[in-house]
Amino acid sequence: MKAPAFLLRVRRELRRVADPRKAPGMQAYMKSAMPYLGVAAPLLRQSCRELFAETELPTHEIWRAKVLELWRGAAYREERYVAVALTGDRRAAVFQTPAALPLYEELIVTGAWWDYVDEIAARRVGPILRSHPEPMRKKMLAWSASSNIWKRRTAILCQLRFKRDTDLDLLYACIEPSLASKEFFLRKAIGWALRQYAWTDPNEVKRYVRRHKDQLSALSQREALKNVSR
Repeated sequence: MKAPAFLLRVRRELRRVADPRKAPGMQAYMKSAMPYLGVAAPLLRQSCRELFAETELPTHEIWRAKVLELWRGAAYREERYVAVALTGDRRAAVFQTPAALPLYEELIVTGAWWDYVDEIAARRVGPILRSHPEPMRKKMLAWSASSNIWKRRTAILCQLRFKRDTDLDLLYACIEPSLASKEFFLRKAIGWALRQYAWTDPNEVKRYVRRHKDQLSALSQREALKNVSR
C-alpha cells in the first residue's frame, strides 16, 4: 500500500537533510528498534518549520489525522519526531484540551520510550493539566496506577515545568503507586520530578525524601537531592 502523501513529503524532506553516516550511532544511543535516517536535531527543527508552513490544520480532526498519519506510518524514528513536533504546532494550541488525551495516550503507549514520552508529558499533557485541572487531575491519578509504565511516568512528569504552580498533592499522589517499583524509568522519573520542584522549594523536597526514605529507591533519592544542599 502506498504511503499517504503527507508522510511521503516528510520522508523526502528528511532524506534531503539526513546524514546516513550518523544513523547507526543515533539508533544505538537510543536503543531503538526503529532505524534512523541520520537527521541532526537543528535540521529536524528547521525541516519541521518548513513542512508545517505548507500544512493546513483547520480542525482538531485534521490535525489528529496528520499526526497519526506520520506516527503510524513511520519507518524511521525521525518521522515520529516530526509527528510529536506537529502536536505542538502553534496552530494546535486550540486543540490542547482533554479531548486530545486519547491521541497522546496512543503516542505514549505505542512509543514506549523516554524520547517520545518525556516531551509529551511535560509539553503536551502538562499544559492541558494546567488549563483543565479537574478532569486532568482525575486522569493523571488513574494513569499513575496504570499497568503501563509510560503512562505512570507521564503522570509523574507532567508537572515538570510548573514551578510554584505545582500541585504537590497531585505530584505525591502520582508518585505513591510507583514508590515500590524496581523499574528504572519510574525511579528516575520520581527523582527528576522531585529535583525539578526542589528549585522552587528545596526544604519541602528534603522533607519528603526524609519522610519516605525507606520507600524511595537510592536512585530516586540521589536524583531528588542532586541540586539540594545537604
